[in-house]
Amino acid sequence: MFADFLPLLAVFLLVLLLLSYPLGLFMARVADSAAVPGMRWLGKVEALLYRAAGNGSIGAQGWKAYALSLVAFNAVGALAVYLLQRVQAWLPFNPEGLANVSADSSFNTAVSFTTNTNWQGYSGEQTMSILTQMLALAGQNFFSAATGIAVAFALIRGFAVRSSSAIGNFWVDLTRITLYVLLPLSIVLAVFFASQGVVQSFAAHVDAQVLDAASYTLPDSTQTALATTQAIPMGPVASQEAIKLLGTNGGGYFNANSAHPFENPNALTNFVQMLAIFLIPAGLCFTFGRMVGDMRQGWAVLATMSLIFVAAATLAYAAEQQANPVRTALGVDTSAGNMEGKETRFGIAASSLFAAITTAASCGAVNAMHDSFMPLGGMVPMVLMQLGEVIFGGVGSGLYGMLVFAILAVFIAGLMIGRTPEYLGKKIGAYEMKMASLVILVTPCLVLLGTAIAVVADPGKAGIANPGAHGFSEILYALSSASNNNGSAFAGLSANTPFYNSLLAVAMWFGRFGVIIPVLAIAGSLAARQRLAANAGTMPTHGPMFVGLLAGVVLLVGVLNYVPALALGPVVEHLQLFAK
Repeated sequence: MFADFLPLLAVFLLVLLLLSYPLGLFMARVADSAAVPGMRWLGKVEALLYRAAGNGSIGAQGWKAYALSLVAFNAVGALAVYLLQRVQAWLPFNPEGLANVSADSSFNTAVSFTTNTNWQGYSGEQTMSILTQMLALAGQNFFSAATGIAVAFALIRGFAVRSSSAIGNFWVDLTRITLYVLLPLSIVLAVFFASQGVVQSFAAHVDAQVLDAASYTLPDSTQTALATTQAIPMGPVASQEAIKLLGTNGGGYFNANSAHPFENPNALTNFVQMLAIFLIPAGLCFTFGRMVGDMRQGWAVLATMSLIFVAAATLAYAAEQQANPVRTALGVDTSAGNMEGKETRFGIAASSLFAAITTAASCGAVNAMHDSFMPLGGMVPMVLMQLGEVIFGGVGSGLYGMLVFAILAVFIAGLMIGRTPEYLGKKIGAYEMKMASLVILVTPCLVLLGTAIAVVADPGKAGIANPGAHGFSEILYALSSASNNNGSAFAGLSANTPFYNSLLAVAMWFGRFGVIIPVLAIAGSLAARQRLAANAGTMPTHGPMFVGLLAGVVLLVGVLNYVPALALGPVVEHLQLFAK
């Protein structure tokens, strides 16, 4: 049963480790203010940017100044994305003459791409001009990713420094991350994708001769015509695809996302896309270990993430190998498992692994229709999001989310043995626990409250295409995706309405910045404290016992919030399906 899945998973994890380790050490140098070896020529560009911004832009910042800079920058970015969509009809690089996007959809998309969610309630190739795709959407793919990594750097500094009032400088972090990490990796990956057949063009479409002409009825007419050509959408896809994956953004140039052959042509590009999604989140674990001066800490965090991820991916694959009894009753051959909604060029193994990766990593890119997964197979990506996107998670956000769970784990361990909890030499006090509680509880509140509003409000119920348990799962998935800044969907829900565009935008905004601000508060509080030396009573936080404790805390705290909701959705649907 697992003959095609386990080798793929093993090779994936091995290659990921080989690539992420050196990248993690490199990012530790980027987090420093010194010159980056091998890229000193970019230092001149960096210095030029600082000179243009003024000397005041590079001074050390406390957590409040850091947070204010971050929120202000992202608010301006959201406004720019909104305005570009509203006026795209009058701007260049719009060869198809696409109209301006509606106000509610523009608002939702602006918040979505600013928060690294990349939820898309529209068809990309039919809605966004080339300029909007390149300047607004791809631009925010860089900035939102850099924002997440910057917050991770700030929290790590909180653990690493001794009695400091500063956690870095947001503008410096944003600049260095974009220049030294995101841009070079994106260029390399975009060139590779283009070499494999991912399109990269300013042409809006090409007219292709169809192999088998067919007649069709003209609109508002009884006359028929013979279709001999087909307009195939084009655009600068490879460049946007690269940062979409590396930045764990997920927004597709085409509506079909990574299931589209122009975004993901073959098995090799599919494998590389999965690696690209996990590359920076995994590398940041090693960045963490290097910056705090103990690589074992990074290995412990990575081991915890990997342990839960392997279990989730295996469960998803096992669920999709089951035969759907409804299709079996119709006489459909189900010996290959549940192939509904999956590309035959990828199959169940690669599709299930991709689904687990993209929802574990807060990416949202999809190469299969999650709405067509078996009930338990669809529950896996839903739960991975509901854990808080900490199993690798988004670039930066996964690490700082997991470190908050680590703070909670050492606090629980301290209560069990009657000692003041500490992590990496920093004592964990009441203030840190209050902020950690906010980080952990804000997204469940957004998900469950938003779902409750949607299932009782008439505009919310109007978007449900599938009544019953699956329709409830569609809404729960949408709010889980938005609040945890993932962006994937059970696409049976008609979400491009004023109601859902507004509801999901609010969930995305507070799901992002309602977490980031208390994380920065924790960083500032820890940075101001002395870093104590380890002693005989210090709890080790790098061994198997701590890995097990941390994994248990993530699963218990993360899943328990959602057990009743999951029971009403995928669990009931599974029981109904196999009771027939």
